[in-house]
Amino acid sequence: MKKVILIGYMGSGKSIISKELSKIKSIPCVELDDLIAKNVGMSINDIFFSKGELYFRKIEHQLFSEILKSPENFIISTGGGTPCYYDNYKLYNNENCISIYLKASVETLCDRLKNDFINRPLMVNLQIEEIKEFIAKQLFERSFYYNQADKIVVVDNKSIQEIVYEINEILMQ
Repeated sequence: MKKVILIGYMGSGKSIISKELSKIKSIPCVELDDLIAKNVGMSINDIFFSKGELYFRKIEHQLFSEILKSPENFIISTGGGTPCYYDNYKLYNNENCISIYLKASVETLCDRLKNDFINRPLMVNLQIEEIKEFIAKQLFERSFYYNQADKIVVVDNKSIQEIVYEINEILMQ
């Protein structure tokens, strides 16, 4: 088994999918944002607002690098921006990892994030009518990094079980 790296935009389902996949595969799940918050001793929002995004990205890179060097296998749920900074996408493009992009449409992401955007540090200052444009712009900017994944799983109109099944099929190949 390899380390399974789930990447994708916020709201694509990385956290819930990684937890469900972890149960099926009996492999520990690591939520990168939770690891960062624990390491720094602050919530992700507090890190962003008190120390800034650059500080957050530096810590994210350090901890992501460390966990990828671990001899253990994990299912790793990354943050939405993880692949886009410090060439993190190059860290998991190797024979010890399989990266899976959970691809969601702008409409799906808007629907999922519309009630939670105030808890997202990059979206907290947006008005509800600005969310769709913000998401579309960021998806465009991040598409290069997301599309470097080994596999792409489209999550639109699929249940958690369907997505987990599809990923499990990929992992069994």
